[in-house]
Amino acid sequence: MKVFLTHTPRSRAQYYGPRALAALQSLAEVVLHDRDEPLDAPALVAAAAGSDLVVADRLAAGPAEVFAGLPQLRAFLRCAVDIRNIDLEAASRAGVLVTQAAPGFVASVTELALGFMVDLSRGISRATGDYQAGRAPEARMGRQLSGSRLGIIGYGAIGRNLAAIAAALGMEVLISDPHVAVPPGRGRQVGFETLLAEADIVVCLAVATEATENLIDDAALRRMRRDAVFINLSRGNLVDEAALAAALTEGRIAGAALDVGRATDQMPSPDLAGLPGIIATPHIGGLTPPAIEAQAFDTVAQVRAILAGEVPRGAVNAESWSRRPA
Repeated sequence: MKVFLTHTPRSRAQYYGPRALAALQSLAEVVLHDRDEPLDAPALVAAAAGSDLVVADRLAAGPAEVFAGLPQLRAFLRCAVDIRNIDLEAASRAGVLVTQAAPGFVASVTELALGFMVDLSRGISRATGDYQAGRAPEARMGRQLSGSRLGIIGYGAIGRNLAAIAAALGMEVLISDPHVAVPPGRGRQVGFETLLAEADIVVCLAVATEATENLIDDAALRRMRRDAVFINLSRGNLVDEAALAAALTEGRIAGAALDVGRATDQMPSPDLAGLPGIIATPHIGGLTPPAIEAQAFDTVAQVRAILAGEVPRGAVNAESWSRRPA
């Protein structure tokens, strides 16, 4: 069986790794993308011609023309959780299996959330920037996490992990998620508006869907306290960036930290990231060796399952998989 890996050489080194690649190569013939530019749909069709499986990085989209142009393709395996740039209906019509990787980045993203919380509360980046620019930093009163109120929007795997650690630090935890019931003792479940009004630190971990587009808009930001801060570690399209910029420049919230945004590859938008009061990182929440290897090896396990004639874990349209190997 022939597998095409869409990662560029740099992306392959960072987001797949030599151990996972060796494991994949032990299972099948693996063709590598050897150019520095991510593949658009026509380039992907040309590069993956004759391949049975595509293992795709998060920048490699799967529009309808990919499935129409690759008649031999049996499965499109995403080495990430987010499959929104894959035309699932088109894949299903073509009989191609689509999979997503398990979220191996829970600990990594949780730790970044904690780093953001400390930085926003104590002004670490602000003071460091002043010192490095030759300015005398202002010694401002900080916020202690212990005794503060953390608001978590979205009680998925990361939200649950963050809630437990925050509670252990002595924080009061508020949780807003209309789709789950928070077990007793794990935090106080409240409505969205209540969380925004009461939390010292608001962390957005909601799933990105059409319903959550611009969830954090001007109205939401106006419900937050002037001394509260906002953190986004989910997806950029959950935030109205113009509204967030206005809230910061007008002093209606005290600060924000972003690991995601509306720039390429879900990175923070440069204009927003450059504002005073913003801490920004280039979508590195899951960029640690354990997190990356977990997702890469998940695709290896999926290939192994397909070779064994099984439906792999992470399959999202197994009922439409007519191009299944005999």
